[in-house]
Amino acid sequence: MILRHIRYLIAVAEHGNFTRAAEALHVSQPTLSQQIRQLEDIVGAPLLDRGGRTVRPTDAGAAYLEYARRALRELAAAERAIGDVADLSRGRLRLAMTPTFTCYLLGTLAERYASRHPGVELEIREMTQDAMEAALAADELDLGIAFDAMRSPDICGQPLFAEKLCVVAGPRHPWRERDRPLETEELEQAPLALLSADFATRNHIDDHFRRHGVAPRIAVEANTIGAILEIVRRGAIATILPEAIARQDPALRALALRQPLPTRTAALLRRQNGYQSAAARACLALLEDMAAQLA
Repeated sequence: MILRHIRYLIAVAEHGNFTRAAEALHVSQPTLSQQIRQLEDIVGAPLLDRGGRTVRPTDAGAAYLEYARRALRELAAAERAIGDVADLSRGRLRLAMTPTFTCYLLGTLAERYASRHPGVELEIREMTQDAMEAALAADELDLGIAFDAMRSPDICGQPLFAEKLCVVAGPRHPWRERDRPLETEELEQAPLALLSADFATRNHIDDHFRRHGVAPRIAVEANTIGAILEIVRRGAIATILPEAIARQDPALRALALRQPLPTRTAALLRRQNGYQSAAARACLALLEDMAAQLA
């Protein structure tokens, strides 16, 4: 009974309104109100402030909700633990990646994982690292692949490999046959297609150029890696992306910079002290094997 009371309280707090919460829960408003009153009687304190136009948690309610949400996450993990099968004949893995990794890591990882564990359902999402850390902390993901610069104390990371960024040129670019490293200043003279500023990769690139006092000639900005690669393959415009992307495409060539961009450490992220399923452990083992090839 108490679990239903808690879920009802969370719904009212999230919707800020009994009517909308009742609709979302598919119960009548009087039933919802009665259940919340019963919970308040159990805990011995008012949990919701009903006096304004929007229903808000009281101070006691806010404190209770913090622990209630945590308890529900742990119960959900317990249910997954019960359903976890050590031989991986069935199961589910919720995995997220930042955008650059989906270009050169996702395909191989998904293919090999499905080959080894065909009974495990893969749910894969692409998102920023900040969103990934929030989803991991909320137990909405099992694992994330991003970088080792975690911001949340609730998240821990295991290093996988060093990701190298380089200049990438297509078949029609005059730099393609270059046999010596590019000078950083040369990027001020030739057009580049770069990811937009909402990508961590772009921020990493901009920081490098600022440190060296270089203002590259940016001809195109795009918010998808696929768009950048299509432009580079078809025109005389270069880009800066992970070297691994160029290695996988024979139409592209990776070019070194004399002042190379600093490497970043790719890491497997998970919730601190969270339950790690057999499906997640199997993914970690596979990534460790793949990391040796990407290093």
